[in-house]
Amino acid sequence: MPSFAFKAVSAEGQITEGAMDAPGRQEALRQLQQRGLQPVRLDEKPSVTLKSSKPAAMSLRFARKKVTRKELENFMRQLSSLLSAGISLSRALQILAREASSPAAAATWKSIHDLVIDGTSLADSMAHIPQTFPRVYVAMVRAGEAGGFLDVVLGQIADFQSREKELREKVQAALIYPAVLLVLAITVLTFLLTFFIPRFQTIFTGFGIKLPMITQVILAASVLVTKYGLLVLVVVGLGIYFIRRFLKSDHGRRKLDEWMLRLPLFGILSARFAMTRFCRMLGTLTKAGVGLIASLRVARESLGNQVLIDALSGSIERVQKGDALAASLSDCSHVFPGSVIEMISIAEETGRLDEELIRLANVTEHEMDGQLRTAVALAEPLLLFLMAALIGTIFIGMILPIFSLEEQMR
Repeated sequence: MPSFAFKAVSAEGQITEGAMDAPGRQEALRQLQQRGLQPVRLDEKPSVTLKSSKPAAMSLRFARKKVTRKELENFMRQLSSLLSAGISLSRALQILAREASSPAAAATWKSIHDLVIDGTSLADSMAHIPQTFPRVYVAMVRAGEAGGFLDVVLGQIADFQSREKELREKVQAALIYPAVLLVLAITVLTFLLTFFIPRFQTIFTGFGIKLPMITQVILAASVLVTKYGLLVLVVVGLGIYFIRRFLKSDHGRRKLDEWMLRLPLFGILSARFAMTRFCRMLGTLTKAGVGLIASLRVARESLGNQVLIDALSGSIERVQKGDALAASLSDCSHVFPGSVIEMISIAEETGRLDEELIRLANVTEHEMDGQLRTAVALAEPLLLFLMAALIGTIFIGMILPIFSLEEQMR
């Protein structure tokens, strides 16, 4: 029989801690209530037997694994369907934990179920697992719980995830060919520096001729790679490690966001992508009945760029003071173009703000798809040109000394 460790408060306000045996969690809660105790925490104690210690360790190991985006989308959609069918939240979570597609998802859904049973709200339960549930989703669930339309919000989160997945897959598919070209260029360059050029170096050394500067640079790069390749890898690895640590800090993340927005083409695409997410999230929330201020605060977190989030904070303050949404968003011209501001202004006047925001997100996403294809189309010949330039430079650098040798022989 499972054993549970509990912490509870008596009717006199005294805190009591102890352990008890019960067939299940519900029975343990019932026994505590019969004793006149209000549970604060109730945890199932792992079995000390050798037979059951292995499953407990396995459960802990699986619980530490990350839930996939697809599993999270299915969780949101199925939970929305179960709640819409009239099933209680605790029972719906229990069903989803039992029918989870992976041990990691089962452990995560079960931990949420246990927190909800203990009296924690669904939003706060999700907030305990930030590696699975982003802050923007937690904020949407909290708004749905407060407004009494949790099932609607969960379904809209699932739809939002589905659209995000489609856009992300488009970006990944567009970048496959440029990535293959880049890897091919690095492979060819490494082969030339480690296998091809050292053989020419032996020939040049035997003749004792004066080498052109370009040839000396190429030979020096070959020596660096062949003799100190391991050291170069260590230095590059340490550089990547410290850069990643810097980017994880608030200051580093902000600097990266600023740099990304300043890029010639990618900066525009990044700003448009942020606007698409913001409009879709804001339209989804307002359509579900969430207040404009609360919706703006939640949608602001979906921008994904701290510089843009800070810029939008001033717009939210203006809306709180009574300004129109369109006029407030005009302060963020690098995110919302003038045409978008005009359309939002008209939508506010006609009372179709939620529909117009979602329509804007769809239109902008379609435009971004075309811009992304154009960017990739430009990147492919550029990478091919760089590959040809590198290989051509090495070829010329190796041929020039041969011409010099021929002149000396004459």
